[in-house]
Amino acid sequence: MQQVAQLAGVSRATVSRVVNGGTGVRAEVQTRVRQAVDELGYVPNPAARTLMTRRHNAVAVVVAEPESRVFTDPFFARQLRGISKELSAAGVQLVLLLIADTGDYAQVGAYLAAGHVDGSLIFSLHNDDPLPAIVDRLGLPTVFGGRPGWVGTEEHPDTDGVLYVDADNFGGARTAVGHLVDRGRERIAVITGPLDQTSALDRLRGYRAVLPGADPLLVAEGDFSAVGGRRAMEELLARRPDLDGVFVCSDLMASGALTALRAHGRRVPEDVALVGFDDVETPELWGGPTLTTVRQDIEGMGSLMARLLLTRLELVFTGRSAEAAAMRPVVTPARLVVRSSS
Repeated sequence: MQQVAQLAGVSRATVSRVVNGGTGVRAEVQTRVRQAVDELGYVPNPAARTLMTRRHNAVAVVVAEPESRVFTDPFFARQLRGISKELSAAGVQLVLLLIADTGDYAQVGAYLAAGHVDGSLIFSLHNDDPLPAIVDRLGLPTVFGGRPGWVGTEEHPDTDGVLYVDADNFGGARTAVGHLVDRGRERIAVITGPLDQTSALDRLRGYRAVLPGADPLLVAEGDFSAVGGRRAMEELLARRPDLDGVFVCSDLMASGALTALRAHGRRVPEDVALVGFDDVETPELWGGPTLTTVRQDIEGMGSLMARLLLTRLELVFTGRSAEAAAMRPVVTPARLVVRSSS
């Protein structure tokens, strides 16, 4: 830095302000400093910068799922793409941590406690997940993908500073089931996601809001995978072979459900109308009807999660913790996209 300052004819403090994005430096001086940086090949020392700013310019992205699901489900690919783009634009490193089994929680907790990152983005939580308690104990600024299970309960009626980004799962599901009713379907089944996740519970609530007296035999639990969707559809057909509509709570499960319907000789939509959720699949690859589905902006939600965390970190690092705690969660819209499967 001293060599850069000498070549540019400025002080070390001026070089520091230019290199670190500070203000108050005239444009022509900034140009001289940058030319000197390029000529000398100067690269700031990240360890020294961390000591000075207390920032690591790194964020942990923790997905409470094994890699076998994260790298095969297009939902995660889109969400991670949105997060990555936003962090990269801000010059912040993404550190991906996956939870394959319960033994991984101690390792992830130790990594977060070691101070390698400034904050965390956590999604795909299950109700008994210890991750929220871990980051709370560490005081690590965090944004959750999806509403955590304890928010809105009797013990935690408010968000209490909990920051999350979610889609309108209830409203989207209600619209999807209403669409099937409007199509004249009378025996409408639902394939839910794992019922220890709030997104699955909210979509089931949306189904029941439209069909409060639905036969319990028309409800089957899936796991947000194609295999789980096929298995759940097989269960439904065995219980209620007369069903004529299915709301499937993810597109990936809908692909599996379609496979099961074909195996049983059911035409879509003539015999059974099918509606998914997410708008991530490419139904043309199935060689069948294009999928009516509820669209949520998954990449945009990932981007929003990252922006909210970066804002919260800036407030915390500049001593405005009260403002950081006052930030509110965001629920994004979910809209029906009608195609040929219904």
